[in-house]
Amino acid sequence: MGLFTQILTLPLAPVRGVGWVMERVLEAAEDEYYDPAPVQAELAALEKRLLAGEIDEETFDRQEDELLDRLEEIRNFRNQQP
Repeated sequence: MGLFTQILTLPLAPVRGVGWVMERVLEAAEDEYYDPAPVQAELAALEKRLLAGEIDEETFDRQEDELLDRLEEIRNFRNQQP
């Protein structure tokens, strides 16, 4: 029965292949988007800019809050993963 089913569904193989590739692309994109390392590097760079006097305290606080919110989003996403 398995061989017969494979022969009948052979024309659908390209569609299944495209679906598989799309799943892999989505996984890779999520891995990159939800990687905390770049956000942590941005936080470190932001602190260096503050200490160097390139930005003021208000700008630092605003950007730090945005980056910390992003880190929280990443943690929440990773905690939902099986």
